[in-house]
Amino acid sequence: MTDPILVLGAHGKTGRRIVERLRARDLPVRLGSRSAHPPFDWEDPGTWRPALEGARAAYVSYFPDLAAPGAPEAVGALAAVALDAGVERLVLLSGRGEEEAQRSEETLRRSGAAWTVVRASWFNQNFSEAHFREPLLAGELALPAGDVGEPFVDAADIADVAVAALTEGGHEGEVYEVTGPTLLTFAQAVEQIASASGRVLRYSPIGLDEFAGALGQEGVPEEEAALLRYLFGEVLDGRNAHVTDGVQRALGRTPRDFADYARAAAASGAWDPAHAHA
Repeated sequence: MTDPILVLGAHGKTGRRIVERLRARDLPVRLGSRSAHPPFDWEDPGTWRPALEGARAAYVSYFPDLAAPGAPEAVGALAAVALDAGVERLVLLSGRGEEEAQRSEETLRRSGAAWTVVRASWFNQNFSEAHFREPLLAGELALPAGDVGEPFVDAADIADVAVAALTEGGHEGEVYEVTGPTLLTFAQAVEQIASASGRVLRYSPIGLDEFAGALGQEGVPEEEAALLRYLFGEVLDGRNAHVTDGVQRALGRTPRDFADYARAAAASGAWDPAHAHA
């Protein structure tokens, strides 16, 4: 096998892990990012074909998010270019319970490409590698989440499912809705992180407007802030408060548990203020 697998968002939470797994299996990988050679930029369709040309499969992670305006059109256009370039299969990272994301899924289905959808719940790693980490380092996470349970999924599980879909038969036309094995409220997730890290951490429920204002004060980019407001204001309404069997169906094993994630992330220093600012 000499044709590479293109991984869009190759430096992101899922893309980085997919690249690591493919390389560990000595499979050729092409990084899909603006800094790669050839570069890939969602905002510059002229970069798409050079990145896709010669690839046998592609992991499609849309930036900034499938909930963003224009995402279904971009995914459909990319699928058309990929088909014309001879790419054999596309694996799309999607969002669970997001109507906007499902429009992109439908565009992919209609494209004629061989496809697999990995429809994910909230990532565990949002607490250690993204927007929730800084507040936890400071000792308090304040969110407009209420008491709704979420089956947080590990990015490692998403990567494992994506690699299977990219490299094995039997996954074409599948929608793998991937979650963790248990429901946790955000308050319970913070409790588990506090237990794993040995720190005193507090979760505080706040209103959506207060949350949006805090994001602006913290300098969160406008696109990211709009996405977070959408997720907390629309998606976190109980529609996703159940676990699914996507990881089991794709991999034949149970998904990773949040408590195991929290212990491993704590051991790496993810929530250690001294480690973070060393």
